[in-house]
Amino acid sequence: MNFLLDYLIPFLVALGVLIFIHELGHYWVARWCGVKVLRFSIGFGRPLLKWRMGPDATEWVLAAFPLGGYVKMLDETEGEVAADELHRAFNRQPIRRRAAIVAAGPLFNLLLAVVLYWALFVAGSSELRPFVAPTAAPESVARTAGVREGDLVLEVDGGEVKSWQDLRWALLRRAIDRDEARLLVRTAEGGNAVRALDLSGFSIDDAGKEDPVVLMGLRPLPSPPLIDGVAEEGVAARAGLQKGDEIVAIDGKPVRSSRDVVEIVRASPGEARLFTVRRGGEERDVTLVPGERRVEGSEVPIGFIGVGFDVSAMFATVRYGPVDALARALRLTWETSVLSLKSIGQMIVGNISLKNVSGPLTIADFAGKSAQLGLAPFVRFLALISISLGILNLLPVPVLDGGHLLYYALEFIKGGALSGRAVEVGQRIGLTLLLMLMAFALFNDINRLVS
Repeated sequence: MNFLLDYLIPFLVALGVLIFIHELGHYWVARWCGVKVLRFSIGFGRPLLKWRMGPDATEWVLAAFPLGGYVKMLDETEGEVAADELHRAFNRQPIRRRAAIVAAGPLFNLLLAVVLYWALFVAGSSELRPFVAPTAAPESVARTAGVREGDLVLEVDGGEVKSWQDLRWALLRRAIDRDEARLLVRTAEGGNAVRALDLSGFSIDDAGKEDPVVLMGLRPLPSPPLIDGVAEEGVAARAGLQKGDEIVAIDGKPVRSSRDVVEIVRASPGEARLFTVRRGGEERDVTLVPGERRVEGSEVPIGFIGVGFDVSAMFATVRYGPVDALARALRLTWETSVLSLKSIGQMIVGNISLKNVSGPLTIADFAGKSAQLGLAPFVRFLALISISLGILNLLPVPVLDGGHLLYYALEFIKGGALSGRAVEVGQRIGLTLLLMLMAFALFNDINRLVS
């Protein structure tokens, strides 16, 4: 039941929205061009639900296999067409109309991303501020650039940075280009400084299963170990800890962040620990024995003491006006599209491993995890996948929308339709490539889950 609620339902919702919007693009533009639409299907295979509606009594279908969809139009290549409806057949339309109908699906996916990003930017969301700290790796890109703990990133190469998400996105773009990233930061002392990250020798593939930004040597600055809340009747409450207390040491060893405290407590179920706590400028020692609890799916117990930490200073509400939000949504969609194309190009030339190709299992995993984090992360995930779907379908591979656009370009250059044999061979090649890609993506998914 947990799998159904946490992963399968978010995955199906995301998939349904993306497929519906994609096919809606084909449908609307076909209708606008005067082409008769016979069927609008979400999914393939045996219909689970179907009904007719619209002026042409279009058949609307929800089918059993959800990984895709299609819009079936009146077309002489797929069956006999009555003489009085020939003008409404897809194959009778001029190239510009056929191209518009085919391109509408991917373009609607890109438009959906713009709308979703715009809504997020207007509504505003609580974002992790771009305070950074170098990781322990002594020769990381960040340490070489002189990044210090507590640096607040203000700009990357002149572009404003308001959140950790902004910073991560800017660094990933520079990493794909293997270019230098110049960070304007406000130091912990209050002055401004420039940290130049040399990413010329950095490869996304080096990251493996780790966040590439972490591999660069950057991580979010942990929140201070300042107690913001104490659970009633919990271990900490019984020991007299209160909101506003600061944990400064455990067993005589200083702690600098809430993360340090959490890691020690989780690793110490049932073990007595000496906590040094500062309150009102005075320090006192308190012995705590963390309680035990088990995380679902793990047989190893973890410790807890029943406190929460003040992280308010680490977050900020990021919000834009409608016009600024639209400009930002358009720019982010464009930049994500370009990054996707560059990544595909790097895979083709071998600079990025095909192990980075993901399939439905990874998408389901991310859909579930983003949904558990809240509405805003799920919407952001939906926008990103919508862009990926749009770009993928625009690739000039037969059987994809981009392949059909390639056919129309060749038809325009040739001055006449391609032979049926040429189209058939192209479709077979495209289908083979697509099946190979899907099999490889599924293999990567299973390998990630197993490992």
